[in-house]
Amino acid sequence: MKVILASASPRRAELLKKVVEEFEVFATDADERTDESDPAKRAVLIAREKARAAYAVKGNGCLIVACDTIVFLCGRFYGKPRDKEDALRMLNDLNGKTHEVYSGVCIIADGREETFFDRSEVTFKENTEAALEKYIERYRPFDKAGSYGIQDGELVKGYEGSYDNIVGLPVEILKDKKHDH
Repeated sequence: MKVILASASPRRAELLKKVVEEFEVFATDADERTDESDPAKRAVLIAREKARAAYAVKGNGCLIVACDTIVFLCGRFYGKPRDKEDALRMLNDLNGKTHEVYSGVCIIADGREETFFDRSEVTFKENTEAALEKYIERYRPFDKAGSYGIQDGELVKGYEGSYDNIVGLPVEILKDKKHDH
């Protein structure tokens, strides 16, 4: 069965290679807006929209994998920043604190949907304003939830849970699911 990754994220593509050797990348323009306030449910809902959008085009005979990653702190969602100022605002909010990262996944195969999520915690170091600005200039994190990538190795003091989940795809759970399909 042909595997389709419904995402334009190069990080997700690298992570999926840990699970399957060959797959096609097919980014969708699924609506990612939702009023859902629970971060786990929100991530799963958006992943489902992405998977359904890909399935509508690619159809039967394919296994669709879609994911959405959310950064969550004190009741607020941190998505992809609009611009440099928005990125700096997010990084200042996260600075020196522990936040949650949720990745929701939807798999569609033969018209059957399966969803799940993973949750990790990330603690930021106390970074200076200058260090945050330098980070934005160096890494241009405009395609990352929360305006950072843990893999950059600069802002984060530590984490609990799945590293791959924080990067953007909970590979450990996906490997378990692979045996189900």
